[in-house]
Amino acid sequence: MADWNHPLDDPHADPFAIAAEAASDIHRLTGIDHHDVAVTLGSGWGKAAELIGETVATIPATEVTGFSKSAVEGHAGTLRSIVTPDGKNVLVIGARTHYYERHGVRRVVHSVRTAAATGAKTMVLTNGAGGIKETWKPGQPVLISDHINLTADSPLEGATFVDLTDLYSSRLRELARGIDPTLDEGVYCQFTGPHYETPAEVQMAKHLGGHIVGMSTALEAIAARQSGMEVLGFSLITNLAAGIQKTPLSHAEVIEAGQLAEPVISALLARVIEAL
Repeated sequence: MADWNHPLDDPHADPFAIAAEAASDIHRLTGIDHHDVAVTLGSGWGKAAELIGETVATIPATEVTGFSKSAVEGHAGTLRSIVTPDGKNVLVIGARTHYYERHGVRRVVHSVRTAAATGAKTMVLTNGAGGIKETWKPGQPVLISDHINLTADSPLEGATFVDLTDLYSSRLRELARGIDPTLDEGVYCQFTGPHYETPAEVQMAKHLGGHIVGMSTALEAIAARQSGMEVLGFSLITNLAAGIQKTPLSHAEVIEAGQLAEPVISALLARVIEAL
């Protein structure tokens, strides 16, 4: 439930002012005044931080205004500033607030708004998710081409109208396929969680045009677009979704699939970031 001492829980507070304060904290704690790219590392993607470049600073996310302790195994709970070999400053976000934590959408998208406030023009969002395409295998990375937001919520407040036509940048997807031509892509469906989807809900998502089911990313992507960032999305298929996979689902399975795939997908992500 909401912590009423948290700055983003005040309905009168400006979430962008709080993001600017968070960006100031990151500058003070890392010594880096500008980031070019931001990356949110979801389940299975954590090792990418080691391959992107030289780490300048690693800080607990809770030392930055508006951030909360990560509630999910597989998320580091840190923010890391990294310099790539070609001199890009990358903000690596290992602290994700999920919608199902019931802290409100402002806190879900705070990391993205903070990234924008540090100067990042590109937002890379990654996650571990269930696959609907039967040809996909656990441990396979896929590009997100679009999303279906099934949370019945939005980070946009008031009469704020943002075009989402090319939300998951076709330019960046082509760049990623230039590095790995085998990359498939699909439409991501964000459910509220934390329970996994039922087989009937998976079939609903399939009939709606979805290929990937998960509990993050869509709301963050909307906030990134509102902040003027270009978005690239990756899902690690940790399992086939309920009803597609005939055995019960478990978070342990998600973690295990992520650990097995981590070396390959992390190297891929590092190469993509180098090419941005």
